[in-house]
Amino acid sequence: MSQTLNKTPTKTTGYTLMLESPKKIGIKAYDEAELAPDEVRIKTLYSGISAGTELTAYRGSNPYLNKKWDAEKRMFRTDEKSWSYPMPAFGYEEVGEIIELGSAAKDLNKGDTIFGAWGHKSSHVAKAEWAKVRLLPKGLEPVAGIFAQIGSIALNGILDADIHIGESVAIFGQGVPGLMMTQLAKANGAEVIAIDRLDSRLEYAKACGADHIINNSNEDAARTIKDLTDGRGADVSIEITGIYAALHEAIRATAYNSRVVVCGFFQGDGTGLFLGEEFHHNRVDLVCSQISGVNPKLDHRWNRTRLDQTIMKLQARKKVDFKPLISHTFPATRGQEAFALLDERPAEALQVVLEF
Repeated sequence: MSQTLNKTPTKTTGYTLMLESPKKIGIKAYDEAELAPDEVRIKTLYSGISAGTELTAYRGSNPYLNKKWDAEKRMFRTDEKSWSYPMPAFGYEEVGEIIELGSAAKDLNKGDTIFGAWGHKSSHVAKAEWAKVRLLPKGLEPVAGIFAQIGSIALNGILDADIHIGESVAIFGQGVPGLMMTQLAKANGAEVIAIDRLDSRLEYAKACGADHIINNSNEDAARTIKDLTDGRGADVSIEITGIYAALHEAIRATAYNSRVVVCGFFQGDGTGLFLGEEFHHNRVDLVCSQISGVNPKLDHRWNRTRLDQTIMKLQARKKVDFKPLISHTFPATRGQEAFALLDERPAEALQVVLEF
């Protein structure tokens, strides 16, 4: 059972957020481990909450809670399950400061800022070699480090989209990763069409460079996109909502013999997806984009580390600006409130950050 914190953790004690049960966040104290010679200790500064994958665990809809992922065969089994409550809240948008170095840790210093993924916990012990390739670029605000993995997911989707300058790109979903994709697609030379059901997010999309915005709660998005592209349809569409009906609309909006990049994490049955319609008649190519790998045409040059580093460099060089996507910052001890905001009032929030 998780323990409620009554005081600020000492040097030898840390704390982590726990998923106690669906929609219940707790806090658990832990003892700090001794450092090996080749390790460093990182004090967490900020940790972002993913409004997609993380909320599936918070809500209880993630397939890992009901099935077992067999990594060797790369398929789910129904006779076991991978996760069960209580379990650590598995945040993957962290940034922190080195506060201790092992005796053999080279080329690093106390005070260096490191980005990475280590969960919603107050500290992290890592190999020095791992930390060295995750140094925050000089001049970049520490909080920008939370965007490494979510930014990599967005950049990976853009690489899978294979955008050519002058092409029209329809991006379905203008949450945090969708807004990142809007900026990245625009930087790639695309004419960007942003689609969402919330006017507030569409306003963000305009600020991120979208050429056209469509509210698909009151407009036939696919028909509008056809009109905007001389009847052709989008050269490529990107789906990042994880909603089956949005995937179907992305397929409808896409030009004949063209592609839809599918980035969303879908849950449950495919209600609202009709593959016998435009998908079948227009020979639409569905491409899965998922952060465990990159396009096989690129994997001799691109990997996860390069994706992360590129997102940091783009921010440092001001080619993209993700900081305005942060809508709320909570003390980490108010994690329950932060998760509930994203779950219950998504129209009010974009990137929610925990501060340690």
